[in-house]
Amino acid sequence: MPIFEYRCSACGDEFEQLVLNSSPVTGCASCGSEDIEKMMSISSVSSEQVRSRATRDIRARNRALRKDHAHEEVKRIDAHARDHDH
Repeated sequence: MPIFEYRCSACGDEFEQLVLNSSPVTGCASCGSEDIEKMMSISSVSSEQVRSRATRDIRARNRALRKDHAHEEVKRIDAHARDHDH
């Protein structure tokens, strides 16, 4: 499974991402921006450390997405409650 290196144009973070089949790149794990660029890899050999970092980055991205979704849901419920209080 290929691991690609990316740089976020928004925050400058560099990260690696495991790309499964034709799955899309999810974006920056640090800031969530999808404005990222693929970097030239210095090696195509994947070490345990690289795989571990990629896994950590994916988990961080998933946590950020869940947090964003929960925040949006709370805002939606609050707006709905305000609309129906009258």
